[in-house]
Amino acid sequence: MSKKLEMEQRIMDETAYILATGCTIRQCAKFFKTSKSTVHKDLSERLPELNWTAYKKVRTILDTNWDEKHIRGGMSTKKKYSEV
Repeated sequence: MSKKLEMEQRIMDETAYILATGCTIRQCAKFFKTSKSTVHKDLSERLPELNWTAYKKVRTILDTNWDEKHIRGGMSTKKKYSEV
Protein backbone atom coordinates (compact mmCIF):
# COMPACT_ATOMS: atom_id res chain seq x y z
CA MET A 1 0.00 0.00 0.00
CA SER A 2 1.33 3.44 -0.86
CA LYS A 3 2.17 6.00 1.83
CA LYS A 4 -0.67 8.25 0.67
CA LEU A 5 -3.25 5.47 1.00
CA GLU A 6 -1.87 4.51 4.41
CA MET A 7 -2.16 8.13 5.55
CA GLU A 8 -5.72 8.43 4.24
CA GLN A 9 -6.68 5.19 5.99
CA ARG A 10 -5.15 6.45 9.26
CA ILE A 11 -7.08 9.71 8.97
CA MET A 12 -10.36 7.90 8.37
CA ASP A 13 -9.65 5.52 11.28
CA GLU A 14 -8.97 8.47 13.60
CA THR A 15 -12.12 10.17 12.35
CA ALA A 16 -14.27 7.10 12.99
CA TYR A 17 -12.77 6.69 16.47
CA ILE A 18 -13.42 10.29 17.48
CA LEU A 19 -16.95 10.23 16.09
CA ALA A 20 -17.70 6.97 17.93
CA THR A 21 -16.19 7.93 21.28
CA GLY A 22 -16.11 11.74 21.40
CA CYS A 23 -12.57 11.48 22.75
CA THR A 24 -9.92 14.18 22.84
CA ILE A 25 -6.97 14.48 20.47
CA ARG A 26 -4.69 13.24 23.27
CA GLN A 27 -6.84 10.13 23.84
CA CYS A 28 -7.01 9.44 20.10
CA ALA A 29 -3.24 9.76 19.75
CA LYS A 30 -2.70 7.37 22.64
CA PHE A 31 -5.13 4.83 21.14
CA PHE A 32 -3.44 4.91 17.72
CA LYS A 33 0.08 5.21 19.19
CA THR A 34 0.88 8.41 17.30
CA SER A 35 1.71 11.93 18.40
CA LYS A 36 -0.87 14.56 19.28
CA SER A 37 0.60 16.73 16.53
CA THR A 38 -0.04 14.05 13.91
CA VAL A 39 -3.64 13.53 14.99
CA HIS A 40 -4.26 17.28 15.12
CA LYS A 41 -2.80 17.83 11.65
CA ASP A 42 -4.72 14.85 10.27
CA LEU A 43 -8.04 16.08 11.62
CA SER A 44 -7.70 19.81 11.14
CA GLU A 45 -5.79 20.07 7.85
CA ARG A 46 -5.98 16.79 5.96
CA LEU A 47 -9.50 15.58 6.78
CA PRO A 48 -11.29 18.56 5.13
CA GLU A 49 -9.66 17.61 1.83
CA LEU A 50 -10.80 13.99 2.15
CA ASN A 51 -14.28 14.30 3.61
CA TRP A 52 -15.80 17.70 4.39
CA THR A 53 -18.92 16.26 6.03
CA ALA A 54 -16.91 14.14 8.46
CA TYR A 55 -14.65 17.13 9.15
CA LYS A 56 -17.61 19.27 10.25
CA LYS A 57 -18.76 16.54 12.66
CA VAL A 58 -15.25 16.05 14.08
CA ARG A 59 -14.77 19.81 14.36
CA THR A 60 -17.90 20.04 16.53
CA ILE A 61 -16.51 17.40 18.91
CA LEU A 62 -13.05 19.00 19.02
CA ASP A 63 -14.55 22.44 19.69
CA THR A 64 -16.60 21.00 22.56
CA ASN A 65 -13.49 19.35 23.99
CA TRP A 66 -11.61 22.64 23.70
CA ASP A 67 -14.39 24.50 25.53
CA GLU A 68 -14.42 21.92 28.35
CA LYS A 69 -10.64 21.62 28.69
CA HIS A 70 -10.30 23.95 31.68
CA ILE A 71 -13.06 22.11 33.55
CA ARG A 72 -11.40 18.73 33.02
CA GLY A 73 -8.07 20.14 34.16
CA GLY A 74 -9.61 21.50 37.35
CA MET A 75 -11.33 18.20 38.11
CA SER A 76 -8.08 16.32 37.51
CA THR A 77 -6.18 18.60 39.88
CA LYS A 78 -8.88 18.28 42.52
CA LYS A 79 -8.79 14.49 42.24
CA LYS A 80 -4.98 14.44 42.40
CA TYR A 81 -4.81 16.39 45.64
CA SER A 82 -7.82 14.77 47.30
CA GLU A 83 -6.16 11.32 46.99
CA VAL A 84 -3.02 12.44 48.85
